[in-house]
Amino acid sequence: MEIVNKHLNPAQAPLLASSPTGYLLLAAELDRRPMFLPGSRAKTRLIQEVKGLAADLERHDAVERATVFHGFAHLVFGINHRLMRRAEAQGVERARYDLVVLVETADAAQARTLRDDTTYQRLVHRVEATARRTFETATANTRCMGDVERERRGVFLFNFFYAQDNEELIPVWEYTAGWWNVKTDLDNSHVLEPLDDERKDYGIINHCRWDRLRDVAPQMVFRPSFRRFVLANFTANGISAQPTLYRLA
Repeated sequence: MEIVNKHLNPAQAPLLASSPTGYLLLAAELDRRPMFLPGSRAKTRLIQEVKGLAADLERHDAVERATVFHGFAHLVFGINHRLMRRAEAQGVERARYDLVVLVETADAAQARTLRDDTTYQRLVHRVEATARRTFETATANTRCMGDVERERRGVFLFNFFYAQDNEELIPVWEYTAGWWNVKTDLDNSHVLEPLDDERKDYGIINHCRWDRLRDVAPQMVFRPSFRRFVLANFTANGISAQPTLYRLA
């Protein structure tokens, strides 16, 4: 790992033991319009149907929670566009997902077997029938800063990380995570890492929550250390974040 601007590192991230739970993540790009604009009628109708299917899915013995999120801000200023253009030339698609369904299971193995569940298959087929494109992966929680509270409203982040070398992702995430803890009072985060033989479009997906938009957005826009420390260390190690903010659907 290459380190730059070490003097701007505010603290080491306060990591906890990783959760044993597994996750099935289904992400979809539905509308072409910017996320901050009202969604199309087709998107609104789909979200309501998916919420109903997610509620049905929670009756499955292996499912802890099934949560539906809709995106409202795609943070393009956090993306290394030069790196992503090279990635696109190699067939990697950018993460512009305005819908995410996150299904939490008792363990990682059950995340995979849940794919055979008829309710989950109905949910996937319904999303695929409307979406411009979708991405699905089964993951384990490999790093944790605290549980992400999904029972009440707030501002949620799904950050889809692309790297030229996926081995660099966890060390660089750990090194920069303390910035978020200190500068945005972040006390929760789950790093979701695709299981073996799953799609590796994104080497890790970071998921976390804040109470309010003002807790995070001004820090990313106006603090120079976000660019000079966080983004600079991503760039030095061939990594691009692809962050989008979501709310509970």
